[in-house]
Amino acid sequence: MKFATYKNESGQFIGIVHSDGSRVLPLLDAYEKMGGENSLPSNMIEAITHGEVFYQEAEKTIQWVSANNLDSELYLPLESVELLAPIPRPAKNIFCVGKNYAEHAIEMGSKDDIPEHVMVFTKAPTTVIAHDQNILAHSELTEQLDYEGELAVIIGRKGKAIKREEALDYVFGYTIVNDVTARDLQAKHKQFFIGKSLDTTCPMGPWIVHKSALANPNNLDIKTTVNGEARQDSNTENFIFPVEEIIAVLSQGMTLEPGDIIATGTPAGVGKGFKPPRFLKAGDTVEITVEGIGTLRNKVEG
Repeated sequence: MKFATYKNESGQFIGIVHSDGSRVLPLLDAYEKMGGENSLPSNMIEAITHGEVFYQEAEKTIQWVSANNLDSELYLPLESVELLAPIPRPAKNIFCVGKNYAEHAIEMGSKDDIPEHVMVFTKAPTTVIAHDQNILAHSELTEQLDYEGELAVIIGRKGKAIKREEALDYVFGYTIVNDVTARDLQAKHKQFFIGKSLDTTCPMGPWIVHKSALANPNNLDIKTTVNGEARQDSNTENFIFPVEEIIAVLSQGMTLEPGDIIATGTPAGVGKGFKPPRFLKAGDTVEITVEGIGTLRNKVEG
């Protein structure tokens, strides 16, 4: 099941994207027409917090719509609404894993740069934008704007000291993130936060796929193109640290909460890794495709 946040002239809503990818079901409207007994949450973080109860009610609603042949009446064409990031304003910083593919670690330095332990930094919530929204070039601040296609994990249950073998039980679903980075600001400030946290540098979406649809997040094809040219092409089976280990490590001494977002790292093929480097410029279009989720597309605005 694909959960989206969208808006139209009536406001902002949670929707369920049809399997054909062309339509979205206004969940609250459909649930009320069905005569649902509970009150469904109106935003994605609340929905995620309700966890399995929310998912079951959503599943029941879809089945009712289909059984009563109401698809054409209740679903909206996707092009008639504006998709927002599935979590438009995260409650806290986005967790990001660095150098989680050996080939990326090598392209950014050498074999000595392959980490022995999970490497984590964060991006500010104000970085988040949606599918088809523009990434600002920030040309007054950076000449080295770069892309990083990544699988992102959405935490669904509050947890601390989570065991690796239980980690996926704490996941709500998965989405796509572009960890856009100003490489020169990274170098200038000797840390990641500023170079990773310029406004619009965390495109996310286009929706969240519930974990039930992706049995193994550690075996998904991931590809990035710039203006249609392949730049990154890998599989999450190449993770140094799989999703379970990332969750377990992050939760040691730190509470993870529903709606927390974890970007799991990017494969080789970033702009900085080319010789000479191939950084983003105004007019470029970046598309990131993750198997089982879809494609996140954003254009760079000068």
